[in-house]
Amino acid sequence: MSRMGRVRAETSAGWRSFVRRRTAVFFTFFFPVILIVIFGALIRTDPTGDGLFTEPAAYYVPGYLAVVVLFTPLSRMGSEVARHREGSRFEKLATTPLTRPEWLLAQTAVNAAIIGLASLLILGLVIVLTGAQIVFSPLLVLYILIGVVCFCGVGAMLGSYTDSQDGAVAASNAIGLPLLFLSETFISLSQLPGWFEPLVNLSPLTYFARGVRAATYTDATTSAVAGVDPALANLGILAALAVVTFALGARSIPRTD
Repeated sequence: MSRMGRVRAETSAGWRSFVRRRTAVFFTFFFPVILIVIFGALIRTDPTGDGLFTEPAAYYVPGYLAVVVLFTPLSRMGSEVARHREGSRFEKLATTPLTRPEWLLAQTAVNAAIIGLASLLILGLVIVLTGAQIVFSPLLVLYILIGVVCFCGVGAMLGSYTDSQDGAVAASNAIGLPLLFLSETFISLSQLPGWFEPLVNLSPLTYFARGVRAATYTDATTSAVAGVDPALANLGILAALAVVTFALGARSIPRTD
């Protein structure tokens, strides 16, 4: 079987495994919907006031998308790798031609399909419930795909180095929650202390948020390289980080051959 055939077969198996777990399917789509309803429809934004939601609704689109682009790969990949370790499944995979990068690529493709569907749902709800004026750009698709690759690599590392599935999920929440709110998603840089800015720039999610905002929000003011479109500059940074995290994630998967 060719490399493409091996990845395709593993992707198909991973997709069937996901859809059979109805609880996982439900919460993958339910959690971001609840977040949009609470923050977008009930609390609402107040551009003339003080507090958390002081920007127009379109400003927070990267935050809503980040919920699935960040949490779904971290929790799913972390628990999947941990589950394979506990069930000695990597030992079984070692008897097949499938390599560790190919296995991670297949799992990333499954996550990309899931998150792509969830992102369409999120964008539709944001427009309907908040009235956000969004500019649709082809770069948005690239940001979602590259973001999934990046955080699948991080999730694979979490699943490889934690001691159990519960530990992987706990670690993903412990890392994901601070990143979600401290990466220029729901909280702007001006609302944070000046000394915290270098830490914000260390988060891959920051470049996702800045780039998506630059591509979809007409009044966005984002940091970028001088003379370069902010949407393209942040996409380049995110892509470089995705290559690094994917390589580290594949390397961290237990070697049993």
